[in-house]
Amino acid sequence: MAAAEPSRTAAEIATQPSCWRRARQEAAAVPGLPQPGEKVAVVGCGTSWFMAQAYAGLREAAGQGHTDAYAASEFPAGRRYDRMVAITRSGTTTEVLDLLAAVRNEAAGTATTALTADAETPVATAADTLVTLAYADEESVVQTRFATTALALLRAGLELHGPPAGGVKSVTDAAVDAELAVTQPLPPELAAAVQWTFLGRGWTCGLAAEAALKMREAAGAWTESYPAMEYRHGPMAITGPGRAVWHFGELPGGLAADVGRVGGHLSAESTARGLDPMADLVRAQRLAVAVAEAKGYDPDRPRNLTRSVVLR
Repeated sequence: MAAAEPSRTAAEIATQPSCWRRARQEAAAVPGLPQPGEKVAVVGCGTSWFMAQAYAGLREAAGQGHTDAYAASEFPAGRRYDRMVAITRSGTTTEVLDLLAAVRNEAAGTATTALTADAETPVATAADTLVTLAYADEESVVQTRFATTALALLRAGLELHGPPAGGVKSVTDAAVDAELAVTQPLPPELAAAVQWTFLGRGWTCGLAAEAALKMREAAGAWTESYPAMEYRHGPMAITGPGRAVWHFGELPGGLAADVGRVGGHLSAESTARGLDPMADLVRAQRLAVAVAEAKGYDPDRPRNLTRSVVLR
């Protein structure tokens, strides 16, 4: 019997290293990226919001300026920024379009930049500057390569003004790690778990939240996400045999022993093998597909979801 064709989602996941390399190569010519010293808000919905969180953490750690991340629906009215960066794969997300319109009408002096996959959508006229990542667009409902390519571009924009801070790898090195992440087998303990808790620190908190979302979207899985140091303040109670804890970034001291003591399985490839956390997110995306398929779900057609949320 011939092997089943991989899902469209799995095929798109595998293209991420090349997408990140292209983003790095083109970053210097991309208009509207935040400049050092600007006060910046980064907004999005769902996956895009979590990429915004990751970028905000990276930019502040690099000392390039005050950076806040918001769900587009929760942006605090009246707060002023030099620039707003909106991430929207579809270019049609209602909350993002409404926010950009409000900023244009009410926040004179705030420049707006939109990162999207489709230039022929309403966001093209809603933002001052449009950045189109058409090469990272997806057929899948569940976002993978567009989101990480947007983050790769924003990371590359930071690198234009100085080397990554705090031991963070370059986008070029992250792409090398991602080549491994798309091919190496996943530990069977992860695929066999019945519950997953994703943890991060600093910029990787956004990646942890995104990993948990991918598992919920594609596989209908029971997942949670927290800042790593908050894990022992309650969430640890859910861990036990048959349940997994996945940490992005450098592992806090004592956490591995605590997870082991209660019988959980720990995945910490950023620490164990020095894997870039964004590349480690690729592994979590692959896990989401594997768990979905093991349940008999189609990861290309997730339950209750559409590619874009349009509220009118």
